[in-house]
Amino acid sequence: MGVNGDDGLASTARIPGYAFRPYHGHDDHGAMAAVRLGCAERDRIDARSVVEGIPTAAEIGEAAAELDDPSRNHVLVEHNGGIVGYSTIRWWQERDGTWLYLHRGYLLPEHRGQGIGSAMLNWAESRIRRLVRRHGTARTAVLGANATASEQDATALLLASGYRRVFSLVELELADLRQLPDGKPSPAGTRVGAIAPSSYRAAWKTVVDSYAGAAFTERWTFESFLATADPTCWRAAWDGEHMAGVALCSIRRQDPTAGEVEELSVRSASRRLGLGRALLLDGLRCLREHGAETARLYTGTANPHRSYDLYESVGFRRRNEHVRYRKPITVRPAEAAPQRP
Repeated sequence: MGVNGDDGLASTARIPGYAFRPYHGHDDHGAMAAVRLGCAERDRIDARSVVEGIPTAAEIGEAAAELDDPSRNHVLVEHNGGIVGYSTIRWWQERDGTWLYLHRGYLLPEHRGQGIGSAMLNWAESRIRRLVRRHGTARTAVLGANATASEQDATALLLASGYRRVFSLVELELADLRQLPDGKPSPAGTRVGAIAPSSYRAAWKTVVDSYAGAAFTERWTFESFLATADPTCWRAAWDGEHMAGVALCSIRRQDPTAGEVEELSVRSASRRLGLGRALLLDGLRCLREHGAETARLYTGTANPHRSYDLYESVGFRRRNEHVRYRKPITVRPAEAAPQRP
């Protein structure tokens, strides 16, 4: 199994009947979507997940377009002329300066247990080491990988390969937006309402500040915030003239009957006053008014602000857990200097 060139494929162990090849673009999207669908039953994937569900070919294409050099940062596994698996790599800088290089692999269940998953992981690690040398990030770079708690095969492979769990996200669902509890009035001196464009930066800053000191969080620029903005069901709470909290809710583009609470943040000085509940309920009511029948959200299991109590009090229930694993990157001193692409 191998392909020549500066893509890490040449060093991959050979497994009879299988071949690794680079991603070719649009023509591969349907086969990649079929792999994801074919993994769903074995891995107990939640098709409606807002973290990681079962993407369509078009959604896979959109995700690939966001990658830096997708032809080198995807690898596809072929068997008898068909695609049976693929891996992808992306990276970003976290708030504490760490560069996380995340790889994610998918392999049809009937092709597992033959060393192919290990070969895919080895390709990803080899490719990432090349990227780290090129980027000059060896001092702060780490390997990362994701798996849901229900993906037993992927979890076992990562743990056997030296990865360790560092945090997880729990995804929750409110199954019927018609059953929202009654909301209490906002605390005295505060008000809850829609967010006008003139307040977008304040809303972004409220979210960013709420993650101050939190581990494993990606740097989030105002430009990135605006690029994905869908403000129809955004809600903010003001304490006098100051924004005290936000609920950023949206209708899912893939399914207009499903809403998502993308962020719920209340500034530390305004917590324990009922603002979070008022914001959440106002955002959920807006989702319902715009056609959503259900809502999803996710939150960290190490969240110190007792968010679960709030979410469960309005009817959210746990659906799945999404786990992040990490492993140190070993780069020899001579390899640590940045190299030209």
